[in-house]
Formats: sequence, structure tokens, C-alpha cells
Amino acid sequence: MELAIDNMIDEVKRPVDPEAGGSARKAELQSIKQTAIDCKELLVERQRLEQMVKDLKSNGSIEQEKDYSGGFAEKFSK
Repeated sequence: MELAIDNMIDEVKRPVDPEAGGSARKAELQSIKQTAIDCKELLVERQRLEQMVKDLKSNGSIEQEKDYSGGFAEKFSK
């Protein structure tokens, strides 16, 4: 996963072709944007996995994620 993230970061750092124009430039910029979004998702997943490993090492079990969002009554209380 770390290698994939590093490769994506290198891809985003790569400058846009100055010769490209119009739709080609737009497609290249869209590709860079999608790569950045995918990289962000991988980073979040990696952090989640690292937290799971840390929890396993500290207390021997994985804690369920806590959902602090409003429940049914809170959603329809307006």
C-alpha cells in the first residue's frame, strides 16, 4: 500500500504537459485530480489499518468504530 501511495504522489507531482491544449489538457488535469482523490482514500484506509494494529498490540482486541452521528429521532426532530 505504501508503494502505491508513493507512486500516486509522484504522479500528482508530475507537471502538466505545456504543449497540451483544450480537451487533452482538461483530461490530464482530471486524471491528476482523480489520482489525488484515490491517494487520499488509500491514506485514510492506511491510517485506519494502523490504528487497528495499534489497538491489537495495546489491548489484544479491535474496537468497533463508534458512530456519533444522530440517531433516528435526531434526524427527524425538525
